[in-house]
Amino acid sequence: MKNRNLLSLLLVAVSGAVCGGIISLFTFAQIFENRVVDKIYQQAGSLSPLPNPYFQHASFEPFAINDVSFPDLTYAAEKAVNCVVHVRVKTMQEVRNPFAELFGHGQRQQVPQEGFGSGVIISADGFIVTNNHVISRSDEIEVALNDGRVFEAKVIGADPSTDLALLKIEEVNLPYLVFGDSQALRVGEWVLAVGNPLNLTSTVTAGIVSAKARNLPVQPHRMQPGGPGGLDSYIQTDAAINQGNSGGALVNIRGELIGINSMLWSQTGGFSGHSLAIPAIIAENVVKDLREFGHVQRAILGVQFTGRSPGGNFSNETPELTIVVVTENFGAAEAGIKIGDVVTAVNDVPIRTFGDFQEQIVRYRPSDVVKISVMRDGRAQNFNVTLRNTEGTTQVVRDENANMVLGARFENIPQRDKQRLGISSGVRVRSVGQGTLSGLGIRNGFIITTVNDKPVNSAKDIQTIIDAVEAGGRVLINAIDTRGQILYFVTQK
Repeated sequence: MKNRNLLSLLLVAVSGAVCGGIISLFTFAQIFENRVVDKIYQQAGSLSPLPNPYFQHASFEPFAINDVSFPDLTYAAEKAVNCVVHVRVKTMQEVRNPFAELFGHGQRQQVPQEGFGSGVIISADGFIVTNNHVISRSDEIEVALNDGRVFEAKVIGADPSTDLALLKIEEVNLPYLVFGDSQALRVGEWVLAVGNPLNLTSTVTAGIVSAKARNLPVQPHRMQPGGPGGLDSYIQTDAAINQGNSGGALVNIRGELIGINSMLWSQTGGFSGHSLAIPAIIAENVVKDLREFGHVQRAILGVQFTGRSPGGNFSNETPELTIVVVTENFGAAEAGIKIGDVVTAVNDVPIRTFGDFQEQIVRYRPSDVVKISVMRDGRAQNFNVTLRNTEGTTQVVRDENANMVLGARFENIPQRDKQRLGISSGVRVRSVGQGTLSGLGIRNGFIITTVNDKPVNSAKDIQTIIDAVEAGGRVLINAIDTRGQILYFVTQK
């Protein structure tokens, strides 16, 4: 009898456990179903979740997940991939010859080094935009199209401050991308990065716009475009880019060029979800100037800003666009702008960061008049400012390094690069042809700091010094090679 009672109790316990499990499972299933329905409902565009979601879905008929539309990126990819090229560069580098040194000779050898990057065709007749750092030290440049054709390219112009360069190949009827409106981009918008990472051709990656007008926290003080701060307004995305993507295209879902991929923001050197591209509004203006003048017509307001403490952190007490320096003989000073003014708008376009300011100013050229809105002592004021060039005039600035000097062409070095290298003067060799410098062993990427002990910062400075030397006179050239070594060369005029 006891065994029978014990068996009955056991059956009741098991039955209760099974029923409890079924009830729990049903309750969990109902909750999970409702959460899934809520998520689908929100993805479909609802501004808020279902009211009282676990009890009022009986009359709601959920739709399949396939009904939720996602962006189709195939059109943009197919359009962009044929307009992005593989840029291959060759540079002659000096290397030590250990065997010669064993026998007391310090002779160095010239060894070819190859690099690679990407570029974007922007016209049917062969103009290509890329990053300056891709081609800045090259002796030869080749461009490979997506269809396998290879062309020799020449440099039309370069702008180290924005890290952009314009190339040209001799071909017509090429596919090309048109510049889109990078200012109309929205955070969260889908974009494609197209390039040649790790020497792999025609690679497409996708992501979203993570931030606009992104500035890099490098210096506590930033200047106008072209100053020590350089470019300070990037499009940040999470589209994967790696070495070789530099100079490639960032396009929207319509296949419009809205940025030039420039760098990877990473502490490890590998992709970590922070890719930076130069906005199209900046790239398009730089390309136009390089094509027309060989030099960027950079508009300067004549002020410096600070929004960071000396330690590099944002200051909550000082707005980022607070003016700390007003340069004499520039438009801001002449218009009446003062130290302490906080810039709030350019031509009625509100701005909040230095990146916003830079994207607006880059749209204009020297001699243009813009309305600058500021806050001064809690009151809003407007000033009409005539923008000037880097030399403080409103004249067109042409590339003074375009002409050959000593058989080479040169490019100016941004002030921040001079500070990094620890030099007060210098001009970088952009391309060496047949002539004096080639015979001396000076290669692309070398920096000439002085000629006859006089500082030089442009090809014009070098030419002026040489013109003053009598025929047969000595010319002493101080230079820094691509490894940072100081070298001395002597020749005769």
